[in-house]
Amino acid sequence: MSATRRTSVVALVTLLASMAGAMLMLNAIDGPWRNAADHEALYLRSAKVLQRMSLGYTGLLADIYWTRAVQYFGEEHHKDSSNYALLAPLLDITTQLDPRLLPAYEFGANFLAPKPPLGAGLPDAALALIDYGIKHNPDDWRLYYDLGFLYYTELKDYAKAADAFRRGAELPVTNMYMSILAARMAQHAGEFDTARMLWRSTYENSKEPRIQQNAVEHLLALRVDEDVTQLENIVAKYREQKGRLPASMNDLERAGFLGGTPLDPKGHPYMLMADGRIEVQDPQNLYFITKGLPPGMNPPQPPREKRPTSN
Repeated sequence: MSATRRTSVVALVTLLASMAGAMLMLNAIDGPWRNAADHEALYLRSAKVLQRMSLGYTGLLADIYWTRAVQYFGEEHHKDSSNYALLAPLLDITTQLDPRLLPAYEFGANFLAPKPPLGAGLPDAALALIDYGIKHNPDDWRLYYDLGFLYYTELKDYAKAADAFRRGAELPVTNMYMSILAARMAQHAGEFDTARMLWRSTYENSKEPRIQQNAVEHLLALRVDEDVTQLENIVAKYREQKGRLPASMNDLERAGFLGGTPLDPKGHPYMLMADGRIEVQDPQNLYFITKGLPPGMNPPQPPREKRPTSN
């Protein structure tokens, strides 16, 4: 047998063996979904084993596992299931096979985090998934957005949400609204110094007048929120010392708690209410404030710009 023929035979045998291995591997992956009774089984859970079996087609395998994850979530969601046992393993394998498969992080976290029946009720698994994505894609601002959104919506951890948005805002390529989201979350968390720094940075780094005006309005709101917080703390100290609430701001001045009449950013004195709360006089013109509002009033928003109508 000539050397050329031997090479051809070896190549053919190798090809046939590779095809057989690929068929066995795909059968192992597809097997659980062909039999309803085995739906909750995942025969190949090791990404390392799959990588060795993939013959270099790890990206294709990642797509297959990602498709399986979407199908699995869809079926369980349709059944209003409270058990998504395979979802996290499927997503782990998917992202280990292809760490740059960004939709698996974004949508996967949205599958994992919400409580059943909307999701798997596994926010910690969602956090781990996005953290893995950031580790392997540190310059993609969308992952920091997903992380901040998860902390905000599911975990109600506004300080960590602010940190995630801030990290995303500092990337070379980012979305201009990341810094705005970071500042809002910091303000929501009561981190006044951080929020002030972020809003000032937003103002200074933006050339868009509407964004700059939005930053100014939030800085004014931040001052109100901080003033009201401090004044209500002073009222609480007065009550602790005197055994009663102050009847007016003058009581606080006479007791040495204030050095003058505190004014809001519009120049109006803050109002001391009978129950010890502090309110602003004109809340409708102090946009975005969360404190100093009458009970039940939502934070006021600036009026929307009217679009010019065409004749």
